[in-house]
Amino acid sequence: MSVFTDRMIRAAKLDVNLYEEVEADKSAMGQAIGVVVLSSLAAGIGAIGSKGGANLITGTIIALVGWFVWAYLVYLIGTKLLPEPQTEADPGQLLRTIGFSSSPGLIRVFGIIPGLFGAVSFIAGAWMLVAMVIAVRQALDYESTWRAIGVCVIGWIVETLILLSLLGLLGIRLGPAA
Repeated sequence: MSVFTDRMIRAAKLDVNLYEEVEADKSAMGQAIGVVVLSSLAAGIGAIGSKGGANLITGTIIALVGWFVWAYLVYLIGTKLLPEPQTEADPGQLLRTIGFSSSPGLIRVFGIIPGLFGAVSFIAGAWMLVAMVIAVRQALDYESTWRAIGVCVIGWIVETLILLSLLGLLGIRLGPAA
């Protein structure tokens, strides 16, 4: 089995040692990008049955940009706002660990099976969230899982506010048209 495939499986199994391994392995950045792309493509393929496939490439690009922004937000929040005494991290470590936390997203390809899209999306989302908390905890050298959860929640709030602000600036409204 290739190192890349083995790492993706271990990441999906929530193997803490895998997240430590990719945190330390600067050469794993290409693999982390690969995981994000594959996970995004799996989501796009899984959505074809219910949403069509027109946005497959756009969705992949958005996933890559979102991963990059998310990793930097987590880096800033985790190292500047909520560090533990032993916290020592750089953006690359977070990009690699968070990239691999997308591994469970590969199951989203099964959303293409009629009637499974919602369930598969929910399961993959929950699984990826747990993997992300582990990735954040390991990359930031936290002893507290709760602190890693806090960083993820704060990051999600900040990212949502930024997204809503950008949509507002572009004149895009969410929800029913008035």
